[in-house]
Amino acid sequence: MQVIGFGAKKAGKDLVPMIFDRQNPRAGEVAIDITHCGVCHSDLHQVNDDWGNTVWPCIPGHEIVGTVTHVGEGVSKFSVGDTVGVGCMVNSCQECEQCRMGEEQYCTGPRSVTLTYNGPKKPDGTNTYGGYSTAIIVREEFVLAIPDKIDPRDAAPILCAGITTYQPMKYFGLKEGQVLGVAGIGGLGHMAIQIGKAMGAKVIALTTSKGKKPAAEVLGADEVIVMKDKDALEKHAKSMDLIVNTIPYKHDLNPYIALVKEKGTIAVVGNFLGFDDLDTATMVFNHVGVAGSLIGGIADTREVLEMCAEHDIRPVTELIEMRDIQKAFKRMKKEDVKFRHVIDMATLKNDLKAEKEAIKVDDPVRGVVTG
Repeated sequence: MQVIGFGAKKAGKDLVPMIFDRQNPRAGEVAIDITHCGVCHSDLHQVNDDWGNTVWPCIPGHEIVGTVTHVGEGVSKFSVGDTVGVGCMVNSCQECEQCRMGEEQYCTGPRSVTLTYNGPKKPDGTNTYGGYSTAIIVREEFVLAIPDKIDPRDAAPILCAGITTYQPMKYFGLKEGQVLGVAGIGGLGHMAIQIGKAMGAKVIALTTSKGKKPAAEVLGADEVIVMKDKDALEKHAKSMDLIVNTIPYKHDLNPYIALVKEKGTIAVVGNFLGFDDLDTATMVFNHVGVAGSLIGGIADTREVLEMCAEHDIRPVTELIEMRDIQKAFKRMKKEDVKFRHVIDMATLKNDLKAEKEAIKVDDPVRGVVTG
């Protein structure tokens, strides 16, 4: 199956049209015509090789919604014509303890979880190509039914931004009436505010930008703290049961640590680049935990999709054409997005110029890897 996508051949280069082959669906696999794909900050990090693990060429995209066009032998959950989604994973060993617990994102099998693009979580040179493309093939176990109530355009960001923020709230046991802090009001944070409210928490938005206060309030935040406001920080010291920290770059975590109650937790979901000079004294004396949380398993992703359908939780999106992806990256870097770009993949399918310009790239390595 020949597919056209947009990808980069090396760090720092613009995304350009690429043509490659996806193997036709095998037993247990589902072929999906992609209609929409969200643009995640991780896509920008991966294309820039900020984490030092990018496998080239890199064709990003892990917030995928589309229509089933073919099912392989043995597929029982999906039929041609279904509206479905694919998040950050397309395969795992399905046998290790983590997979059996429904936490495939932590797969400890030989290759670890296979990500929707950039191959296994522990890069070994194996590559996969993501949703900035016209079609994808995925194992049935990693395909998600999209509730009828949710427009495909809106569903796409839930498959990463939604599950990534829901997972720590569930895991760390956020309860009705507790206080949730949301650090960073962007693509992830604006979903965290809505999900936290649906779970019955008092939600306090934490932002470095005063200009984001009105939007955070519209999303449902009970209060907004601008992190430069020393009086507000002092007033809210040791007041939050859980902070979901969505900030995607290195920053000073200590002001956030000071806001956490005794025995509370900061769940870091956005920053893979580390922190400097953590205030371990406050962590020790207040029994504050700083923990990491990686996306979420397939069962939990189904849960958050249903929650969003039931509580009318939707991302705030801006629909763009595939050719505008570089502009979208620049705006995302400047924090000039309210709050998630979603690519209308029909603009790529109808782009005859892109097809003529496309660079032919090698098919992703196969074996146990799907994508």
